Amino acid sequence: MPAFNEEDAVKQVVLEVFEKLPGVTCLVVDDGSSDHTIEQALEGGALVARLPFNLGVGGAMRVGFRYAIDHGFDNVVQVDSDGQHDPASVYELLERLETADLVLGARFAGEGTYTVRGPRRWAMIVLSKFLSATAHTTLTDTTSGFRASGPRAVRLFAEHYPAEYLGDTIESLVIAARAKCVIEQVPVSMRVRAGGRPSHDPFKAAAYLGRATMALLFALMRPPVPLHDAENKR
Repeated sequence: MPAFNEEDAVKQVVLEVFEKLPGVTCLVVDDGSSDHTIEQALEGGALVARLPFNLGVGGAMRVGFRYAIDHGFDNVVQVDSDGQHDPASVYELLERLETADLVLGARFAGEGTYTVRGPRRWAMIVLSKFLSATAHTTLTDTTSGFRASGPRAVRLFAEHYPAEYLGDTIESLVIAARAKCVIEQVPVSMRVRAGGRPSHDPFKAAAYLGRATMALLFALMRPPVPLHDAENKR
């Protein structure tokens, strides 16, 4: 669970994770928060890794993947710390890992009523078309942060997970697809965030389209990372 200034929601999210997914290990990666995110996560019973300054979701997730490798975990599920993701849906993502290396929880695949409008929605549609072609499968929600990674993807991401803006979503899919990982999605319902501030307010919606496009272009310009390179470094 990457977390940046999520003191209002993170404790309840951790408690819900343990309630609906008994027996899991829950790691909150505090991404340089200036509030009481760490204290709240610890009160909920999570393990906490603290970054000295804000790296973004990608940097926080690489810490999580590295933790998984170092402690012998095969699968990693990313759940946002703002309460939008229902941990009960994790079972569906894990089931799909039987045939896939990376599974996305998709908001726009026929489940729930979550909507996005304006330039951000346009960007999501364009990105979905390009990334579906790259991954050779239909992906309707390529910016979803609700994901399950199997052993091959965990090894890959522990070494090569991008930390740049939108890299944690867009570029990570390109990296996985080019490494021949099998990518699939399952429809999930998502909720209104329980606290904190959204990453994108209405005044920044137009800028999202340009930034998303640039993130995709940079991802496509970079040379592919063969999966065996990550496996050899394990």
